[in-house]
Amino acid sequence: MKFRPCIDIHNGKVKQIVGGSLKDTGDQARENFVSGQDATFYAELYGNAGLKGGHVILLNGSDSPYYESTREQALKALHTYPGGLQLGGGVRPENAEEYLDAGASHVIVTSYVFCNGQLDWENLDRMVKTVGKEHLVLDLSCRRREDRYYIVTDRWQKFTDVTVTLETMEELGDYCDEFLVHAVDVEGKASGIETELAALLSGYEKRPVTYAGGVGSMEDIRILEEYGKGRLDVTVGSALDLFGGTIPFEVLKKLA
Repeated sequence: MKFRPCIDIHNGKVKQIVGGSLKDTGDQARENFVSGQDATFYAELYGNAGLKGGHVILLNGSDSPYYESTREQALKALHTYPGGLQLGGGVRPENAEEYLDAGASHVIVTSYVFCNGQLDWENLDRMVKTVGKEHLVLDLSCRRREDRYYIVTDRWQKFTDVTVTLETMEELGDYCDEFLVHAVDVEGKASGIETELAALLSGYEKRPVTYAGGVGSMEDIRILEEYGKGRLDVTVGSALDLFGGTIPFEVLKKLA
């Protein structure tokens, strides 16, 4: 298990939010923490700690009046720590190369590939041809419905008809370098991990998989390692002391 740090940016500021509360209307979200530091500060901190594979996530849609300020923060982070961070949020073939040129090691994609409620193989092929699968992370962020985990898109607001299964991951694994999975129902709540989802993800071994959502304590890290069979990397947001939580960054960075 490795610790993957994060820089979530909403309305031009580094924040930690409750994932399920995010709304495009009015650019609303329930906030756990709003940082007084910019994205550059965190990028430099992660770089100095030697942490690689962290996620910079743009949480505003491209039609938001805050989009440009959010995007500016993201680009500053990439310039500060070139090669050390991945970039997600509104990534398409038209802008993906710009983020890679700015310093992103990978681009993270959900909505462009899982659009109109389905997996769009043509769009996936376009992304692979544009950036190469070695620079592509597929985000399988999901919410539970009727005892299954369904991939959600558009900043976690829309359900698709695609479920997170080993078959889905096996099928998609040939098109990407890694998977990122947010357990959206517990994202930002620091209320414990989705153990059933972690156990499911642990069955996939061909590509790195990073789990995010619900970690609230070091005990949750231990539980994730148990259910994930040591195969899952972890992102910690609201529970991290950098973002107002109690888990020490100095402890987690040793998981690099």
